[in-house]
Amino acid sequence: MNDVLLLTLLNSTPMIDGVRTETLRLEADDQALLRAGRDTLQDVVRGTRPASALTPFLQDVVSHPAIENGHLTWTVSATNTRALLIEAIEAWDELERSRPGRLRPCANAECALFLLDRSKSNSARWCSMSSCGNKLKARRHYQRKTTGNA
Repeated sequence: MNDVLLLTLLNSTPMIDGVRTETLRLEADDQALLRAGRDTLQDVVRGTRPASALTPFLQDVVSHPAIENGHLTWTVSATNTRALLIEAIEAWDELERSRPGRLRPCANAECALFLLDRSKSNSARWCSMSSCGNKLKARRHYQRKTTGNA
């Protein structure tokens, strides 16, 4: 499973100075396909689109079985960019099956990043405690102090 690839792809549109910014830079003919797949996958993880929205990105994909080191493996025949997208979708699917609910958007509404909660309690809320977590906690503390609800 390639969690790193999945998170890298999902987190390639961060908020910078309040603006959602495209950071995905590839030398690829079908970069538009990868961005469209990424955007759809982001929506699926956010719950704003059903998983079936990913189906068009899987069409015309052919995989070939082989035995390697005594185990069955599958190799996708696709362009490098499509194969990258397929690998990210496979990683998402594996996470949904093995650790449902662990992949989610940051709880900070001003953030566009995603996190993979590896905590035992499945209670992580922010992409980064040092940025989003602290910002939100400081904001709530300030609001309590200014409204007298401390």
